[in-house]
Amino acid sequence: MKFNSLDLAPEIQQAIKACGYTDLTPVQEQAITPACLGKDILANAQTGTGKTAAFALPVLQQMMEKPKPTKAGSPRALILTPTRELAEQLANTIQSYAQFLPLSICAVYGGVKMGGQAKKLQSGIDIVIATPGRLLEHMTLCHVNLSNVEFAVLDEADRMLDMGFIADVQELLKRTKKKRQTLLFSATISPAVREFAQQVMKRHEVIRTTKLNATADTVEHVVYEVEERRKIELFHVLLEEQNWFQVLVFTSTKEQADKLVDSLKLAKIEAAVCHGDKSQGSRRRALADFKSGKLQILVATDVAARGLDIVGLDYVINYNLPYLPEDYVHRIGRTGRAGSSGHAISFVSRMEERTLDRIERLIDSGIKRIYKPGFEVSDRSRLIKNISTKTRPGLGNKAGKTHISRDKLKTNKTKNSKTKPRRVKKRI
Repeated sequence: MKFNSLDLAPEIQQAIKACGYTDLTPVQEQAITPACLGKDILANAQTGTGKTAAFALPVLQQMMEKPKPTKAGSPRALILTPTRELAEQLANTIQSYAQFLPLSICAVYGGVKMGGQAKKLQSGIDIVIATPGRLLEHMTLCHVNLSNVEFAVLDEADRMLDMGFIADVQELLKRTKKKRQTLLFSATISPAVREFAQQVMKRHEVIRTTKLNATADTVEHVVYEVEERRKIELFHVLLEEQNWFQVLVFTSTKEQADKLVDSLKLAKIEAAVCHGDKSQGSRRRALADFKSGKLQILVATDVAARGLDIVGLDYVINYNLPYLPEDYVHRIGRTGRAGSSGHAISFVSRMEERTLDRIERLIDSGIKRIYKPGFEVSDRSRLIKNISTKTRPGLGNKAGKTHISRDKLKTNKTKNSKTKPRRVKKRI
């Protein structure tokens, strides 16, 4: 199905053509028409499938059909998203869709000064794209009023719930019009997401373009089994052997990210880090340099796992598996986008095998194991034995004794010995 077959305003069609879009993706084909009719929608679609256009174009179309004057600090459309990077990216993308429309768009997020954002809001705004926490700050300072919001979009809804934003999102939605349209887009569907949708939407239509919690068919998944202490060494070996040009690496902690980047810089490899301790400006520069090809390696925590559109990214490395299996889907969603091929490579220690098992059950697919010569891991049966037979504290390993619980010791004593009568000394 073609975009030019949709009954969209000429200005929007002109922008779509300028963006180089011709064919609708599955989520766009299913969502745009009912959304243009004002229906509430819960859409389950993977990243890289054109979700932004699926919710932005219907909102722009309806705003053009019923034009209203722009008011200071009083937007008509609100788009909530979990991270700063995604908010900024959405603002740029939606601005390109609205480039021939008389609409103003503003992104507000943390990590930067509020003054510039406040001026934009007060000068008059039609569409606000925001992270929940920063938007609540602006509301507290009376920089913005949501009472005229007719369209509410929750992008990456599952991630917002995972990050603990549910109370903030609910508070923000309470301030909008009761008769609003709500569009909820999520890469994964969980019971919490379904329950939340029931709370904030009315007679919503459910759209699924892929099987539940699926990953893109264009992504090849492999696992390297490796000891935790040797992951940096393995990464350097594979980087040299396989001549990776541009790699996005995910770690579980900021400390792991910093340590890996330090080792890469010592090896004269262009690399940067992106995590919560870095300023918004630093994170923006790192991402821009990576996208432009100035950096070979970008190391990030899960703060960068959602919504980032990096054209031509071939490799995503899970230096550590994520704590939540659902986050695996989001991490590897950076590669294999829009039909292109990609590679998802995970380094898995023995202690991460249970997490790997949960990931395979979630995506309903086994992941190929690769055994790298020289990086053999310890025997699994010995690992399990060591975990189950801990030495008693204070005796050390040399004692060779395992800890026996008091209850068990008491039971054994009762079985193996006769109870002797207690002898009482008489006082003289």
